[in-house]
Amino acid sequence: MKIRPLHCLIALLAPSALAALAFAAESTVASYRKVALEGKFFSEGATFGDLNNDGKLDVISGPYWWAGPDFTVRHDLYPAVPWDPLRYSDNFFAFVHDFNADGWNDVFVLGFPGVDASWYQNPGAKGGPWRRNVVFLPVDNESPTFARLLGANTAPVLVCMSRGRIGYATWDAKSPATPWVFHALSTPGNWQRFTHGLGVGDVNGDGRADLLEKDGWWEQPESLKGDPVWKQHKFPFCPKGGAQMYAFDVNGDGRNDVITSLHAHGFGLSWWENTTAPDGAITFKEHPITSAKEEEKLNGVQFSQLHALDLVDFDGDGLPDIVTGKRWWAHGPAGDAQPNATPVIYAFLLRRGPGGSASYVPHLINEGTGIGTQVVAADANGDGRPDLIIGNKRGTALLLSQKK
Repeated sequence: MKIRPLHCLIALLAPSALAALAFAAESTVASYRKVALEGKFFSEGATFGDLNNDGKLDVISGPYWWAGPDFTVRHDLYPAVPWDPLRYSDNFFAFVHDFNADGWNDVFVLGFPGVDASWYQNPGAKGGPWRRNVVFLPVDNESPTFARLLGANTAPVLVCMSRGRIGYATWDAKSPATPWVFHALSTPGNWQRFTHGLGVGDVNGDGRADLLEKDGWWEQPESLKGDPVWKQHKFPFCPKGGAQMYAFDVNGDGRNDVITSLHAHGFGLSWWENTTAPDGAITFKEHPITSAKEEEKLNGVQFSQLHALDLVDFDGDGLPDIVTGKRWWAHGPAGDAQPNATPVIYAFLLRRGPGGSASYVPHLINEGTGIGTQVVAADANGDGRPDLIIGNKRGTALLLSQKK
């Protein structure tokens, strides 16, 4: 008896059966319980990390951190007062890393676009204040990141734009509190503090991470000696600029595709299939997930201001899904597209089909919370499913997975 591969069997199903299959897969996603950790606006970035060395993930958002796994005890990182939601905070992104190699994770904070990058030194077992170390400025772009751009076995670097150039800032492991060094990978351009869209990923499959931005990708050379200019491959992924950008093989054909929102203050989410142009060069074919047109709903879903994205497996099939949502009041109650619509968070569940096809099934995670400029997913409660931490103008919220 010949056994057909699963994707061939899927291809034989009727549309109604396909819909049922998608529903069944979607039903494997956990439901989420919202824990309102802070009702005031302190930051639009938040993350997870173990700060007290107990092996459990803690929550970091703005000037505070909450100890896991129950998240009931709040600790101070630095003195602060809440911000007016009609204005902006001084904390847009947070990352966790042990900079001084003392065995205790520190907190890396990127402030308002065009300002500084700082890391707060963990006082460790002795306790006391967290000392701030301002290490780089200006940090331009509205989606800078802290990533292993230079290789999986290298230290993470600050990836950003600065003074009209694209590049990355490295730090001295022996003296991480001294000013970091910026390495420009581009010639001067019109990139500035409020430019949108940035990411890291291997586009051409050479084993080296490339840099993604709204107007194309920059190919990392074999050698970085002397800070060479990387080769620019122009492509209009999202000319208005989205948020975090990712390179991932969506359809399983062995080539990394590009995932990005199309307009951080408008509409649209797409994956761009990595294909070959007639001249043999890499080009891309767009596959919309949500529409760039306000009036159009794809799979019954449309929302604006997709200002943060993360990739994580929500349904346990081994494939990373997309989590994003609506940033609330990015420019107040009268700015941008649909500023007062319900702030939502969605998971878009990856489904691979026959012949290198792929699609994303929308799954509503939450209504009423929304996102900020950063959304981070990790298993904080230890149940094997991703949890979410959100910092935005509505406060700080933890979304904990639970059985349905």
